[in-house]
Amino acid sequence: MFLRLAEQYRSAVEDLILSLQALAVSLKKQGHVATCYTCGDGRDGHGASFVADLGDNHMVRLLVSDFGISWVESRNGQELVKLEGADAIQELQRVVLVLQPSTETVSGPSRTSQASLPAQP
Repeated sequence: MFLRLAEQYRSAVEDLILSLQALAVSLKKQGHVATCYTCGDGRDGHGASFVADLGDNHMVRLLVSDFGISWVESRNGQELVKLEGADAIQELQRVVLVLQPSTETVSGPSRTSQASLPAQP
């Protein structure tokens, strides 16, 4: 059972990494600054770092690996929000909905359907 769960998690990480790469390309085409760097070949682990500039010195970073998933949101170099696991993926979905309101978004559950990012201090 545990081997099956481990393989499902690795598969989910691979899918998320592919989605992040596509999202970075899409955001660049829309004029946003976004990057997605990957590492590993899948045998000894696989990971990615996705970073997007939301404007006004507002940045988001999603780190994905076989060891976990984390989301960090910052403004003016100060960390505002840090989330892990499913919460990190849901926050990515929320931001994608804001940045790409009229196009297909990264698949995944959305905990909220906010139309704009909340004002940050």
